Amino acid sequence: MSIRSSAEWGALESHFASVKDTHLRDLFAADPGRGDTMHAEAGDIYLDYSKNRLTSETLQLLLALAERADLRQHIDDMFSGKKINVTERRAVLHTALRAPRDAVIEVDGHNVVPDVHEVLDRMAAFSERVRTGDWTGATEKRIRNVINIGIGGSDLGPAMAFEALKNFSDRDMTFQYVSNIDGTAFVEATRGLDPAETLFVICSKTFTTLETMTNAHTARNWVVDTLGDAAVEHHFVAASTNSEEVARFGIDTDNMFPFWDWVGGRYSYDSAIGLSLMVAIGPERFGEMLAGFHAMDEHFRTAPFDRNLPVLLGLIGIWYNNFFGAETVSILPYDQYLWRLTSYFQQLDMESDGKSVDRSGDPVDVQTGPIVWGQPGTNGQHAYYQLIHQGTKLIPCDFIGFAKPTHDVGDHHNLLMANYFAQPEALAFGKTREEVEAEGVPDHQVPHRVFRGNHPTNSILVSELTPHTLGQLIALYEHKVFTQGWIWDINSFDQWGVELGKVLANRIIPVLDAAEDPDLDHDSSTNALIRRFRRLR
Repeated sequence: MSIRSSAEWGALESHFASVKDTHLRDLFAADPGRGDTMHAEAGDIYLDYSKNRLTSETLQLLLALAERADLRQHIDDMFSGKKINVTERRAVLHTALRAPRDAVIEVDGHNVVPDVHEVLDRMAAFSERVRTGDWTGATEKRIRNVINIGIGGSDLGPAMAFEALKNFSDRDMTFQYVSNIDGTAFVEATRGLDPAETLFVICSKTFTTLETMTNAHTARNWVVDTLGDAAVEHHFVAASTNSEEVARFGIDTDNMFPFWDWVGGRYSYDSAIGLSLMVAIGPERFGEMLAGFHAMDEHFRTAPFDRNLPVLLGLIGIWYNNFFGAETVSILPYDQYLWRLTSYFQQLDMESDGKSVDRSGDPVDVQTGPIVWGQPGTNGQHAYYQLIHQGTKLIPCDFIGFAKPTHDVGDHHNLLMANYFAQPEALAFGKTREEVEAEGVPDHQVPHRVFRGNHPTNSILVSELTPHTLGQLIALYEHKVFTQGWIWDINSFDQWGVELGKVLANRIIPVLDAAEDPDLDHDSSTNALIRRFRRLR
């Protein structure tokens, strides 16, 4: 039975009709202590969800919906290694990537935790060799540049985490991330670099991904043109499972770091995919990050739902997505090091929950995953906050801030955090016509300077940005996505939607390369565009 047909969903629909027009000003007037009660915390993360358009009754009804979906059992199923990825018949065990050494997590009767730590140990040994200069290039020069080549989860994760933790990285080295098949990406990443001092980490589970392998072969040519074929094994390592293709490329398989089919790409940067990050911040810091992931994993697995941060975020998201009809969510980190965080969450959420059929293959009858967007504050305030404040769309927002600055520069951090606190307040309460008029604003400006408020926000306050807290933050959103996907009865762990475009692109490549005008068998629009492209080229 669809979740929408349940009594719990029906109760929420009835409740929504009675509260949908209630203003946050009225909710706070009726309960001035909302901010003291509507919060939860885990580890280093504090969540204030009081500035949401919900009541204690709303929350109880949403929690009942989670119970109706048997969410607790399915959380246990994921953590125990059951094959909840039904279309690919795979376990979903990114949580095993950060499990302690003595944990036991079995897939088909095999404990995968020793395998995970064997790879982590190999990664640590290799990272230390690079960081200390023990690993050298073909000319025995020290490696000073590391370039990660991947795409999707093999790029967004490590690239985001490197930027987030750049302050913990070895500043005597440079780290670049190449994903786009546009040749500009490779040219700019390698501009001014010496091939003799450059190491490439090729991240591809199959070692056949078109974009990744095109960039990898371009990198190989860049090295070989200067240093010769024998240099490849000194300047390339792989995160992959395809030892045959890795060896064919010229990489010593001793320098191949595997991962497993129960790790989805967008959940993988804490696996071998994070090798470049480990080189950057060192094995110890990488381990601290894994411990942060695990701390949030355990909170999600064990905490009661009414105090469970990922569950609360997920249920609040469902409230806006499915009852208010909001189609987007804006994630707004108030820390410059997190400038790639929202891009990372875009893939995590939109690739996971952007589905239109349920786990049985039937069309869904509810709206599923939201559009995720945003950028760091305070930049966004001078870009699109106008639309959030005074536009016609309902846009729930997550504000992420840190109590301690990474760099204590004058009064910058207090100014930054003043905005972090002010924006949710302004979004919630707005400014009435009477308040504007009382300020003596000219009559013709009054309607333009009214802020209706009632815009919902979550405020996530973290102690400081460290490897440990980054792990907690990423796991928080991973499990939020799981919560929502399970209640919608969709498979959050496949991504068939990325395949069709790839298949068509492979058909078109020979047409673009053809010396003579080819016969075209696409639609008239695509045919016309290809002909125009060939003429312009």
